[in-house]
Amino acid sequence: MSDEKPTISVIIPTYDRANLVGRSIQSVLNQTYRDLELIIVDDASKDNTEDVIKSFNDERIKYIRHEKNKGGSAARNTGINLAKGGFLAFLDSDDEWFPEKLEKQMNVFQNALSNVGVVYTGYYWIGNNVKTYTPPDRIIQKDGNIQEALLKENFITTSAALVKKECFEKLGSFDEKFPALQDWELFIRFSKYYCFRCIDEPLVRLYYQSTSISSDHKARTRALELIIEKHFEDLKKYKPTLATHYVSIGRQWYYNGNKYKGIKYYLKAIKTNPISMGLLLSIIITLFGRNVHVKAVESYQKVFK
Repeated sequence: MSDEKPTISVIIPTYDRANLVGRSIQSVLNQTYRDLELIIVDDASKDNTEDVIKSFNDERIKYIRHEKNKGGSAARNTGINLAKGGFLAFLDSDDEWFPEKLEKQMNVFQNALSNVGVVYTGYYWIGNNVKTYTPPDRIIQKDGNIQEALLKENFITTSAALVKKECFEKLGSFDEKFPALQDWELFIRFSKYYCFRCIDEPLVRLYYQSTSISSDHKARTRALELIIEKHFEDLKKYKPTLATHYVSIGRQWYYNGNKYKGIKYYLKAIKTNPISMGLLLSIIITLFGRNVHVKAVESYQKVFK
């Protein structure tokens, strides 16, 4: 690789994705914005991921391999530490970008105020023969100071964000203690100090894999508990949001056999926001079992879609 500093450092963490990582790499190399380096961090794959990566002949590619599997956050952090660019972009090894993604994001940065730290795009989430667009219409605050909106829910994926490197230098990298939702926690942290800009159009395709961390409900439940612990001082300012998170955690524990812990979180939710009839109804429906809850959600979606 050249010693010259590129404008953008793209980081792809990968683990045993020999059948998929080539698609992700090609979507980076196909970008209309060319001033970039591509850092691929192989998290000790056991398949032929390395062979696939080395089959690409492009001087912008830098390949790093962990000797031991450390997890996605550690792999991204390795890439961050090696990055030469002033802007950092991330792409999971089972996802892909539209060709104009980076160019459109850099155009926004070039015309943005200095307090803008993140420019993110919309994306398609594809799985089980269903394609869903995010961020959904219910997200009102997508630009500017979006901390309150982000505390409510995660609508920015790592693969859709372009971030100033100074954000990481000032506020730290991905928290490796988190078993899931590391991107959500990172963006909540950044939203305390930086404004965000949204390109509200699909420029990324995310593909659901049964082996993805996002498919592990227990990991996501534990991660949500950690988010509440880490950002409690901010969350307690928005009691309905905090109560809703308590209900989500309680529901998962309840459905996974730990009814005592589930009810404990339900009581926390009621204590946090005792006047919410919707909250009480959600808890009651959950107590009737998973099937009743699923049918209730489906009915709600049909009425309010």
